[in-house]
Amino acid sequence: MTNSLADVDEERLRSEVLGLFQYIQRFREEIAQMIQPDADGDKNRFQTISEQLDAIISATEDATNIILEGMEGIDDITGRLRDVKDVSELPDLCSELEQVSVNTMQACTFQDITGQRVTKIVRSMQFVESRVDNMLEIWGRDEVQEMARAAADESEGPTGDEALLNGPALEGEQAISQAEIDALFD
Repeated sequence: MTNSLADVDEERLRSEVLGLFQYIQRFREEIAQMIQPDADGDKNRFQTISEQLDAIISATEDATNIILEGMEGIDDITGRLRDVKDVSELPDLCSELEQVSVNTMQACTFQDITGQRVTKIVRSMQFVESRVDNMLEIWGRDEVQEMARAAADESEGPTGDEALLNGPALEGEQAISQAEIDALFD
């Protein structure tokens, strides 16, 4: 039982085509907002997020190196203090120790800059999350969730090194127990 083109209600067809056009237009607008250039006009939010994360990694690495070098310096100066035979050497060693301590403390302030960068990332991710939520509403949240469940059922999950890269547990997450870690080495 096939319908011929003549049997199709012209107004209903026009309404469906218009609805489809509006649906696609809204979807395009949501995607455009996600990839629009930032305030400087040359990068989108995803590029900025990546650069901010790279800067966090770099700043953390630099600070860690300075802190470790500072601790080694303090250890070295402490050894030299123990070996002092002439009291007149003490002020210079104390000044050196003070300078190493100040440099180490300054390196510890990296968390302030890191916090600022993380705040930028969180704001960008919240913006992206908002856009994705809008697209889910357009598409139909239940339909997308069903597709996600089906994809998860088909997926084998991470394997190899990827399965091991979980990072530290967040507060409220179940951490790997020491027994599970010990079992890896048995």
